Amino acid sequence: MSNQREALVEWAVPAQPCQGEERGWQRQAESSELADGVGTSPTSHRQAALAAATRHKASTQYSLRVTLTRLAQVTLRPRPSHLVPISLLCLCLSCRVEQARDPRWARIDAAVQEEIQAGHLPGAVVLVGQGNRVLYHKAFGRAVAEPFQEPMRRDTVFDMASLTKPIATAAAVLVLLDQGRLDPNDLVGKYLPAFACNGKENVRLRHLLTHTSGLPAYTDANDLKTRYGSPCPDKVIEKICSLKAQSEPGEKFRYSCLGYITLAQIVRTVTDQGIDEFSQANVFARLGMKHTCFHPPAAWLKKIAGTEIVDNVLLRGTVHDPLARLMAGTSGNAGLFSTASDLSVYCRMLLNGGSWKGQRILSPAAVQMLTTTQSHGRAYGFDVSSSYAWIKGPYASPAAFCHSGYTGTSLVCDPATGTYLILLTNSVHPHDKGMSKPLRQKTAEIVFGPRGDHD
Repeated sequence: MSNQREALVEWAVPAQPCQGEERGWQRQAESSELADGVGTSPTSHRQAALAAATRHKASTQYSLRVTLTRLAQVTLRPRPSHLVPISLLCLCLSCRVEQARDPRWARIDAAVQEEIQAGHLPGAVVLVGQGNRVLYHKAFGRAVAEPFQEPMRRDTVFDMASLTKPIATAAAVLVLLDQGRLDPNDLVGKYLPAFACNGKENVRLRHLLTHTSGLPAYTDANDLKTRYGSPCPDKVIEKICSLKAQSEPGEKFRYSCLGYITLAQIVRTVTDQGIDEFSQANVFARLGMKHTCFHPPAAWLKKIAGTEIVDNVLLRGTVHDPLARLMAGTSGNAGLFSTASDLSVYCRMLLNGGSWKGQRILSPAAVQMLTTTQSHGRAYGFDVSSSYAWIKGPYASPAAFCHSGYTGTSLVCDPATGTYLILLTNSVHPHDKGMSKPLRQKTAEIVFGPRGDHD
């Protein structure tokens, strides 16, 4: 019979074959008609091999069915040892099928390369996941472009900038809510008496969490640095407490770094721990996020993406945000460093209702507060539908939540599909003249596009 035969063949192979399993397979084959088939035709050997493989499948706990729609130019000589190499080849091919089948990944590749070539950013890491699966994870360009060059890697550590707000600060506040140590309706003045002045007497924690406290967006970091030196965390807190409210609490959404610096100070007041220590112990360590922290150690330096060159010094492992630097890098608005892989764990925890691998990080109620609209389109941490939510793109569901960071970082999670997009760029490197908005828009449209585009 011709070796070029069209057939449909199903093999049952161990997902992680080991030497013992291979020997077991061979013993089963040798006890079958395949072992007795000296002088028989290739067809009978093929049939005997299928019979042996079927029996092995029934006795193996871990198996993978690999379907070959065409078996051509393959001759099985009457030796059962051919089964394992062929099956392993099938396994290797099957691992690539899903990625090769989805056209979105090529479109993401092209979009990132286009933005790098346009000079909008030196490099990027993109990760797309759904449920407990990472579907796409790729690095592009350079982690450092000046004054030397280093390539971007999938495990590159990024300055999260304002992603610190939901991932560390809001999460810490909600852990304390779960513990009964804080309440969203608590007055800020209960924990920081000096704050209760100049129209801020009725500001509550929920106002800080949703950027509706009336606080200004920012304050002059250079002035504070000139007057008090750097770092000067106590002076930053004094300055915020003394500011006059620009609107009544709850009246208007005004994105404010100052509100989240205040929240981190409240965490310190309640726990006697900085936001760095508390979030590490209660969130990141418990999730196994080993490359997420404030104040990254010196050993990480070569893995960190550069941000801006300030006063001829490349910021790499030092927080980019000026107020966070005045806070000695331990700040509620910025200061966290992380990787795409670690953030994917955080996303999966949220999409799983606050738990991950048996660890309950947040209650389902706390996750709802962190990720669903509470006021003015904002959740207690993430954005859902405010004017900043454009990073979700036009196709994500209304339930999708998101946040971005000034350094070029962003995250979008859509509970409706269980899909999340993590985009980490170093667009502020080297001279704060880049832009990440076009790539944020392109990748969101690709990942969350109409069903026909990626089902």
